[in-house]
Amino acid sequence: MKKFVTALLIVALLATGALSLAEQKTYKIGIAQFAVHGSLDNCAEGFIQGLKENGFEEGVNITLETLNAQADMGMATQIANQFVDNGYDLICAIATPMAVVSHKAADDKIPVIYTAVSSPIKAELATAEGKGIGNVTGTSDELPVKQQLQTIRAMQPDAKVIGILYTLSETNSVVQVEEYQRQAPEHGFTVEALGVATGADIALALPTLLSKVDLVTMVLDNTVVQYLDTVLEAAEPKQIPVYGSEIEQVKRGCVAAEGLDYIALGRQTGALAARVLKGEAAGDIPFETIKESSLYYNTAACEAMGIKLSDDLMARGTKVDE
Repeated sequence: MKKFVTALLIVALLATGALSLAEQKTYKIGIAQFAVHGSLDNCAEGFIQGLKENGFEEGVNITLETLNAQADMGMATQIANQFVDNGYDLICAIATPMAVVSHKAADDKIPVIYTAVSSPIKAELATAEGKGIGNVTGTSDELPVKQQLQTIRAMQPDAKVIGILYTLSETNSVVQVEEYQRQAPEHGFTVEALGVATGADIALALPTLLSKVDLVTMVLDNTVVQYLDTVLEAAEPKQIPVYGSEIEQVKRGCVAAEGLDYIALGRQTGALAARVLKGEAAGDIPFETIKESSLYYNTAACEAMGIKLSDDLMARGTKVDE
């Protein structure tokens, strides 16, 4: 009798809209993060916020498991396969390498919602029109190259050569380097780019790169970012400023960055995931791009490099010293 009454109550609540179908199921969501660094951590945090803002909260109607591949492609593949094999309802894949392996592992059986993917089209996650290639959608963190070049020129009026260190196997990094090479001449720069195969190669590559450049700018490279301290330590005695690609790198000692808000990017991703959990097909939702950048600067790092910030830069920027 009690079961019958409970069933009638649920039917009544559904009929009145007081209880949605989404609230009747607990969804299992796997958060697959490619590497440990600030911007990707912020994406994960924002993703959870975005889900909650759109009706999906851990302990209420979702369960979450977060795994990190430590920038290891083999581990990334294992994580993606684990989420698929264990019957998860959705994967949030953070960073391009993780998105690519998750999409392959899921094989359209479950939706993949990616974030921090600089070029979804070149990563073969989306068509030229922005729709997902299969059961996938997400958000892109297109690097604000023009704004970064403008800021570098304002901070170093006499600089000529920009150095970029990147990982050869990361499609997103290759795309960003090409964009720097395309736009740099418009601002009076040439680009000296040096690719590495693994993080272990970075310390060996730095002396060659630093001997040819006036400054280094970071791209959104998941491997190189993990070795930022190595880059900073090598550049400091040579008085070569290092510019970040987002706020967390400036906090760690880069002089400045035109960066994106990765918490906001994660929230945007969580909102997309909520739409899929509510019934929309991931492949029908075009990926979304966050483009608005903000200037962040580290006054201690600037002083150490002999860079004097103009009043205009300080007025529009945010100080984020370590």
